[in-house]
Amino acid sequence: MRRRLPSWTATLTWKSGLFIVVMCCSLAAVLGALVHVQVTRQTVAAARDKALERLQDVSRDYEAGEALRPGTGIDPAGLPPRLRALALSGQRATMVAEYRGRPTMWAAAPADGKVLAATVDYSQSARTINGLDNAIIGSSVLAIGGTLLVGAFAVTRVTRRLHQTASVARRITRGDLDARVDDPRTHDPARHQDEVATVAGALDTMAGTLQAKLLSEQRFTADVAHELRTPLTGLQAASELLPEGRATQMVRERVRTMRGLTEDLLEISRLDSGREVVETDLHQLGRLARRVVRASGTRTEVVVVRDAHVETDRRRLERVLGNLVANAHKHGREPVVLAVDGPVVTVRDHGDGFPEYLVAHGPQRFRTTGVGTGKGHGLGLTIAQGQAEVIGARLGFRAAPGGGALAVLTLPGPVPDTVWR
Repeated sequence: MRRRLPSWTATLTWKSGLFIVVMCCSLAAVLGALVHVQVTRQTVAAARDKALERLQDVSRDYEAGEALRPGTGIDPAGLPPRLRALALSGQRATMVAEYRGRPTMWAAAPADGKVLAATVDYSQSARTINGLDNAIIGSSVLAIGGTLLVGAFAVTRVTRRLHQTASVARRITRGDLDARVDDPRTHDPARHQDEVATVAGALDTMAGTLQAKLLSEQRFTADVAHELRTPLTGLQAASELLPEGRATQMVRERVRTMRGLTEDLLEISRLDSGREVVETDLHQLGRLARRVVRASGTRTEVVVVRDAHVETDRRRLERVLGNLVANAHKHGREPVVLAVDGPVVTVRDHGDGFPEYLVAHGPQRFRTTGVGTGKGHGLGLTIAQGQAEVIGARLGFRAAPGGGALAVLTLPGPVPDTVWR
């Protein structure tokens, strides 16, 4: 099984830091190698020239029959074998080798079938090269560290702005349309914008446009609902004056449907505005569930596995449970069971279950495709979802084990019985 790398290795800061280190090390290695080769070549050349010059002076002394100088001799001990072989073959050659524990530059030439050699102390030159190598390594480490710190600082500033932009995008996704990045670079036309500022500006523009469109749609929905309310009230009053009959019943039923739809639209517009006021109090969840079922007038079984007392808005909670029960009877099949288990309330039917889009993305207004065989506007579950969010509850939809639809409402933590008593 392939081992997964830690999550921090995927961050831009880590990748940028690694890139900077690799590039600095590569550049330092190339420059260090070039400087080392060039300085070593010059140092060795200077020592070689000095050794050959001394060998030439010793050769003149040897030909003149004079005494040889210190550090020179015929077939001296310690002469490198390879250099000896080159000299015996008739060549003048030089070589660096250890002599008496110290680096020495040897120069040798043939002399009457023997080898005439001269030495030059190479210790200072070797120390110069070693010092240069240490200086190259030290300066490279300092340069890499400094570059890494500066690069990390610069990259962190960019990534911090990217994280801020991503955070604002997530807030907008959760419904906070007032969230903005407000990058100062996007407000000052005299300043040049980098890529991050361009993305931040585009996100702010998108959020503003989206907010304006949603507000326009909310106002339109509220205006339409308010405008329909007055004529529908008149229609309902007029329908009550019609003589009894099949036609009158159909008119009254349609008027009631239109009034219910209008009230739902008004409620959705209030939920969308985000200005709902929650009035909380302590309530016994089992008793509240039974009251909702009685008010619905449906054959719904209430099962209290574990009762609980919750602090919530009773009217809104009843609205949520009432809509779930009504949806179960309208789009599912009996038996319908409302169960209370602590702060969790479930409503289950035995129909065909929720459609895939609803389970994956939640309820969508005016979309009921695939929800059983019933008809509706998709507003009941939308209102239930919105009211649940207002009271701080979590409403989920899933397939029930063994078939059917299962709506799960999870309320905030229950109040201990000692507090209730």
